[in-house]
Amino acid sequence: MLFDKVKAFVVQLDGASGGAEPVFSGGQAVAGRVLLELSGAARVGALRLHARGRAHVHWTESRSTGSSTAYTQSYRERLEVVNHLVTLLAPDTGETTTLPPGRHEFPFSFQLPPTLVTSFEGRHGSVRYSVKATLHRPWAPVRRARKVFVVIEPVDINTPALLAPQAGTREKFARTWYCNRGLVSFSAKIDRKGYTPGELIPIFAEIDNGTTRPVLPRAAVIQMQTFMARGARKQKRAVVASLVGEPVGPGRRAVWQGRALRIPPVGPSILHCRVLRVDYVLKVCVDIPGTSKLLLELPLVIGTVPLHPFGSRSSSVGSHASFLMDWGLGALPEQPEAPPEYSEVVADEDAASVGQNPFPRLPELNLGLEGPFFTYIQEFRYRPPPIYSEEDPHPPMAVVRPRCMTC
Repeated sequence: MLFDKVKAFVVQLDGASGGAEPVFSGGQAVAGRVLLELSGAARVGALRLHARGRAHVHWTESRSTGSSTAYTQSYRERLEVVNHLVTLLAPDTGETTTLPPGRHEFPFSFQLPPTLVTSFEGRHGSVRYSVKATLHRPWAPVRRARKVFVVIEPVDINTPALLAPQAGTREKFARTWYCNRGLVSFSAKIDRKGYTPGELIPIFAEIDNGTTRPVLPRAAVIQMQTFMARGARKQKRAVVASLVGEPVGPGRRAVWQGRALRIPPVGPSILHCRVLRVDYVLKVCVDIPGTSKLLLELPLVIGTVPLHPFGSRSSSVGSHASFLMDWGLGALPEQPEAPPEYSEVVADEDAASVGQNPFPRLPELNLGLEGPFFTYIQEFRYRPPPIYSEEDPHPPMAVVRPRCMTC
């Protein structure tokens, strides 16, 4: 406006660093200030701040009654998770307050509820948090300033339920019109249910192709968005990561020894909201020519707290050891074996060569992400060294003859 004395009216949040806006979670305090810059003296009726968090879903569906008449059904649901209103400036007399020209700051602070829903933007719904300041003046339009902030609820994957292995088996008898007959079966397994963005999912699978044509195994991480309103559901699925294996020929068998699938930077799982959910699954399938694919889905939870190598090892070592035994990848020895003598492992001619070169070249090991060695190291690379003791904790089962005291 031509005679408007408000030069600037913005909301700022504390905690911004390096140009990045702060991120909050349930139970934290949100602090900031409302900046008001005036070109001249102005009368102000009130300055109010409204913090709001809302989960909202909406979609429409076309319905038909069986005749030519069709109608559109609309579904809408709204959930308030934050609703905080505070007055930053109000005259005691109920009239107006005259502010001098210049820059004015009005600080604010409020506490978030202990449990919130992670910020989310989807096609049929969203979870948004914002702080809105409203400036009331006599004989002047209302000025508003709005600031959006992000909330991420922590999802800790270091729990027994999320550290448990996930596995499944599927089979199908193919019978098509061009004589592609036979049984196709596969099994798939992953070492745990919870992961964080950037991690690798080692996939262990066995594919048996009993048909007369090649089949193609594939794997993908699927994000499922579920919107709920008035007893109805609307779901959207999207592929966020995928890999394609090598074709398995007729009558052949293929084994995935930890095929790695990296999780991209995606939002965490949303599991405890009444109007929307965000779930993830690992889909492993086998494409069979001429018939429908063989499909297996293993549930995933994408968290925000990564795996603790020390705190979670004690809770997951048992399940991981059984995971290795089930897939023939070896298990932990029950009793430590004594190291062999040097003469038993090095021949005379090898010892002479070692004497010439004190640092012999080690053989090259296959430590790629495709083999079981990588998965084994991921679990036991932080294993603490054994406690030093002069006594053998596992003595040999030999009969010890008592000494004669008269000798």
